[in-house]
Amino acid sequence: MRAQKLDDATITARLAALPAWSLREGKLRREYRFADFSAAFAFMTRCALRAEQLDHHPEWCNVYNRVDIALTTHDAHGITALDFTLAEAMENFARASGGSAPRTWTASFPPPPARRRGQS
Repeated sequence: MRAQKLDDATITARLAALPAWSLREGKLRREYRFADFSAAFAFMTRCALRAEQLDHHPEWCNVYNRVDIALTTHDAHGITALDFTLAEAMENFARASGGSAPRTWTASFPPPPARRRGQS
């Protein structure tokens, strides 16, 4: 059965249970910060496995310790219960991995560790 697009009132009510998430440009959005790239990538791996189980895949971007996520259900042309199911799983994975949300957006983030000559 195809996922059904949720109405605005339902989305607002369900977002109340996910206070670090926001609704922007028709998508559920969240930014996570981790201790380092390895922790961010471990989080993404756990999320990817759950996304495969749900057959529902996030739009995301990883830069060093930061993971930016946008969730929507393209087939339904909007947000469905699948988006909230994946967001809730991501919250659990982030807590287990030590992820956090910045209080305010910043365009700067820690540079990657310095490389030694001969390393790629």
